[in-house]
Formats: sequence, structure tokens, C-alpha cells
Amino acid sequence: MKKKRNISVENASGLPVEDQETELVERKGIAHPDTMCDSIMEAVCLALCREYTARFGRILHHNIDKGMLVAGKSLPQPGGGRIIEPMKIIFGDRATYAHNGEVVPVGEIAEAAAKKWLHQRMRFVDPDIHIIYQNEIKPGSAELTDAFARPVIGANDTSVGVGHAPPTETESLVFAAEQYLNSEIFKHAFPETGKDVKLMGFRKGRDLTLTAAIAFVDRYIRNERMYFEKKQVIEENLTQFVRCKMRNLNDVSVRVNALDDPARGEGGMYLTVLGTSAESADGGQVGRGNRVNGLITFNRPQSLEAAAGKNPVNHVGKIYNVLGHEIARRIHKEVEGVREVTVYLCSQIGKPIDEPLQASATLVLNKNVGLEDVRQAVMSIIQVELAYIGVFMEQLALGKYTVC
Repeated sequence: MKKKRNISVENASGLPVEDQETELVERKGIAHPDTMCDSIMEAVCLALCREYTARFGRILHHNIDKGMLVAGKSLPQPGGGRIIEPMKIIFGDRATYAHNGEVVPVGEIAEAAAKKWLHQRMRFVDPDIHIIYQNEIKPGSAELTDAFARPVIGANDTSVGVGHAPPTETESLVFAAEQYLNSEIFKHAFPETGKDVKLMGFRKGRDLTLTAAIAFVDRYIRNERMYFEKKQVIEENLTQFVRCKMRNLNDVSVRVNALDDPARGEGGMYLTVLGTSAESADGGQVGRGNRVNGLITFNRPQSLEAAAGKNPVNHVGKIYNVLGHEIARRIHKEVEGVREVTVYLCSQIGKPIDEPLQASATLVLNKNVGLEDVRQAVMSIIQVELAYIGVFMEQLALGKYTVC
């Protein structure tokens, strides 16, 4: 029997983002402390999913979304500095430590997952030397743990997930610029750049201002003159890259490391020992970085939920936010006449995941397209995606979707 779900479709009340006078988009690269924190806690979550499934045939209760990265101390200097105090990763929140009389080494699994992630993605960070690991993951509450044993697993919370499509040109350019700066080809050409990259795109009308923060690695910089010469070349290179990618924008202005000041000597350069500000300047926390689409899009509705580290079985803060974007992408791709779409999924605690309290889509339609022309097609996509949400959650547990 087909389930009756609360699904609504309506016209958006405002302008599409592309037509708004100003737009702001941010992305934090892989070695930014917030992205590191999100990515590592998600790696721990996926490792626990694999362990629970291998041992017990199903995923047990866990949430690893309260993690923190505590900055260390370093003394960068041209030619190569040193690390004085290592960084610290604190694993937090809840997990199942024992089931059916069998103990699960949660802390060991978390540390191994973190070290593997760091080893695979960080160029200069040694997981055994530069990081201290602190396990603060506690056993789950009886009520939440029991919820995983019920025939129908309900939502863990009353919360809202949101997704949208398509990306604007500014969003696409900011994302592509960060991917380029952290690509193998760019690092080969500019080995002095670390992976701690942060980009802010500001569009006014048809002109884009791109402000980039790039952590330079001190061992590749001999002196101040070399630093500023390299920075200028990188600015020009990034400018050319973005201009080649632009479709409808008129021009782009790029500024790299805007805080730099040649008059301050070594103190006026953004130098690091390991290529990340986490070694000394900045800590990180789950949920403070990119949303599940890889961006922070200030002109669009966003959920404040931290998706990284949340379990993929009943935690709607992860499930509905990722699924919201997948539904939005399908609607924009498959329903002719939809220019822009925003999808909202609201859960009700304890109710089945596939039966949200409300699922809604707000649409910006092309000229000569009416709401009734597309309503049924949009509702059908939402209905199908919710009906097959179990398959989606299995893929989420396997790491098929990125969350930062």
C-alpha cells in the first residue's frame, strides 16, 4: 500500500540567487581546521558503521559529531620552522561500546580512522608525531540505544534538512577554485602552498571579488622577497583559472592573503610549518565549516545541523540534509521548466524516517511555466526518494556522499 506523505509544492517568493544584486559564497579547503574536524569525525563514523555491521550485522547507535581540533604551537620561519606543541583531536559524543556481551573498542577504532585519514590527505602532518588523540566518546543513553533495536527506526530528533539546486555560477567558481588550489597539478607547480585554503566569493552585479587565504609552507620560502613574488604569481594564476571558467560574469578580482604586510617582516607573511593554521593559530569544530554541498551559501536557506559524524540510520541532521540536495538536483534535472528549487524536509522525533512531518519544494519557474505544469512531477520525485530512503541510507553509511 502506498504511503500517504505530507508533500507540498509552491512558488518561491523571492528572486533566484543568480538575479540578486549581491551574493556571498565561502568554501574551506581540506586542511582548514573546521574541514579537518568534519572530515575526521565522518571517517570515524564510517569506520564504526563498518565495525558494527561486520560484528553484529547492523549499525548500532553512535554519533561522533561533537569533535574538536585544538590548535598546537609552532614557530614558522623562512627556510623551515618547527612544531613546539602538537595539535589535539578530541573525539566526542556517543557510541555503543558493547552489544550482546561483545566489547567494541570504540576509542581504538576512532584513533585508527583519524590517523588513516590524515595519512592519506595531509602532505606534511605526521599522524603519529604532530597529533595527540583524546577519546571522549561516551556510551549512548538507554532510550537512544534502544531505538536502534525497534522494528521501525524513527527519527532521532525533530529537525529540518534543506537542499537546493542548481548551483549558481559564483558557487561553482568558488568550489572549483578551491579544488584547483588543492589539486595535484597546482601543488606540483606551487609546492610552497599548503592545503589550508579558505575562499570567500563576493559577487556584485556581474563582477566577482575572490578573497583567498592560503597557508604557505615555510620550508619552501627562503626569504620575504620570495614569499611576495610567489604570492603575486599565484594571484595571477588563480585569476586566469577563474576567468577561463566564467560563463556570464564580467570580471573577477583575486586577492591572496589580504592580511599580509611587507613592512612587518616575517610577521607580515602567512607562513606555516605543516600547511595548516591548526598547527598554531586556529582550532576546529564539527559543524562550523562547509555544509553538505561543500559550500557555505549565505544567500540560501541553510540548516545549522552538523552532518559530519552523525549516524546514517536515524539521525535526520545528516540524512535529510544530504537527501534534500539529492532531491533538489533530481527535480532541477528532470522537471522541465524549473529554474531553481529549494527542498525542505522536516522530521518528527520517533516517526519513521520515510514519513517526514513535512516535505516541501519551493520553485522558481521559467517564463510561461505554471505551478500546475510541474507540481505532479515534483511531488512524484519526492515520493520516490522517500520511498527508497533505505537504499540512500545504506549508501550514506558506505561513504558514497560527502558531507563537507
